[in-house]
Amino acid sequence: MKIKTKDKIVQTVLRKMDERSLIGQKKYGATMMQEIEGQEKDLNRFLIDVQEELMDALLYIEAAKRCLTDEIEECMLNRAELISEYDFNKEIANMDVDEEEL
Repeated sequence: MKIKTKDKIVQTVLRKMDERSLIGQKKYGATMMQEIEGQEKDLNRFLIDVQEELMDALLYIEAAKRCLTDEIEECMLNRAELISEYDFNKEIANMDVDEEEL
């Protein structure tokens, strides 16, 4: 099957789907169509699979949100530290020092 779309994003997703299909065929010993034709899976089993995958997706989303929050907090702390150092150095550079005090 030749991919006709010029959209690089779609091409990437289609390649990944194809690779995932091959992994599934190796793991389960059948294509999805063969599972239907051989009645190894019925509609209810496919719906359960979808439900389980969606629950997994929600867990991945929550974990990714926490990673993002941690990264944002770290960036903000680094930024605050840089600003503090900059302000401190600027204040020192702008100090008026009386030569008699030295």
